[in-house]
Amino acid sequence: MGLKINKNNRFDTDQFEEILIYFITSIHNKNTEEAILWDLAKNCISKLDFKDCVIYLVDSHNKTLIQKAAYGPKNPKDYELYKPVTIAVGKGITGTVALTGTPEIIADTSADPRYILDDEMRFSEICVPIMANGEVLGVIDCEHPEKNYYTNQHLRILKTIASICGIKLNQIRTEKRIKTEQEKLLKIQTEMVALKLKAFQSQMNPHFVFNTLNAIQYFITSDEKVKALNYLSVFSKLIRYYLKNFEKETISLSDEIAMLTWYLRLQKLRYDKRFEYTLNTVSNSTNSDARIPCFILQTLLENIIEFSVFSNKDHADINIDFKISEENVQVDVDFNFKNTHTGKTNYLPEYRKEISKWQDQIRMLNLTKDYNIKKKVALKTKVKKEFAGGQVVLCLPNLI
Repeated sequence: MGLKINKNNRFDTDQFEEILIYFITSIHNKNTEEAILWDLAKNCISKLDFKDCVIYLVDSHNKTLIQKAAYGPKNPKDYELYKPVTIAVGKGITGTVALTGTPEIIADTSADPRYILDDEMRFSEICVPIMANGEVLGVIDCEHPEKNYYTNQHLRILKTIASICGIKLNQIRTEKRIKTEQEKLLKIQTEMVALKLKAFQSQMNPHFVFNTLNAIQYFITSDEKVKALNYLSVFSKLIRYYLKNFEKETISLSDEIAMLTWYLRLQKLRYDKRFEYTLNTVSNSTNSDARIPCFILQTLLENIIEFSVFSNKDHADINIDFKISEENVQVDVDFNFKNTHTGKTNYLPEYRKEISKWQDQIRMLNLTKDYNIKKKVALKTKVKKEFAGGQVVLCLPNLI
């Protein structure tokens, strides 16, 4: 039932407050934009005894206004719109209000060239923007068949209603954004756990473990107990390192270099004399303090060793250089080997598949931690005529 308004289209303070209290109470438990807008159109605007009202939302991507709810001829039944239209922001009276954020009362629409005829001609129009944080979210557009129908009091109450509506819409959108971000973060965290598990499984893969145990058994049966104890000692250090740091996100560079040294020593024993390595670090005060993300370097070296040695039967050389600054730790890995394969080395599917897993790990770290890890992978088909190899340059953040 509409309010009783006097001949001058005015209502008293109690009536004004009644509408606002109703609207605030009504939208309190509304959890969607559609529910709020339809409640505004059908239950609140109707109390003002208006003949027609359409509520638009701004589509910022397409710069248009889209009809979302209505009261009057545009709403023949239930929650349906009759022939909904789209208006460009800046076009017509409604589009102008959406563009400027300034409400307007049009006393005679027939004298305003901006007027857009929708379902039928009406001579009075009032447009009020729905805003939040200085941004226009939508427009309340009401029309009446009589000229000079809308008053400043109508404008005042519509501005108040629009302000309340804007706050509620902004709350819903903010909650939706937060929920979306939380779901995205949860998905990323799940992927990160899976990647860390894959990295751990890669470092502790059965192939590596079995070969290590076989080597230890071989040294024992060959009565080379010193070698067996040495091998077992290094292998134990690796196991303890993996288990100790599995759940950590960062590790000191000095610990990581020690781990790489153990790993390379084991791999060298495994492959006998089929590869040589050098590991060079900058000796300064920042060396001991530097920290980097966990489980990146060993995975990279495993891929390179497998590619350089296991896929190629001859000698390989691997050189690893660390350049440390206050902001970054740059790792240059240069590897050369005798290429026993014919064809293009840089298209070996085994290497490409494994290196892509390592690149996925970096991509996920950049996404979740904003590390901005930079990498460059280049393969060489010929070095000094008979060798092939490649170079990986990795720039890690110094997380001290």
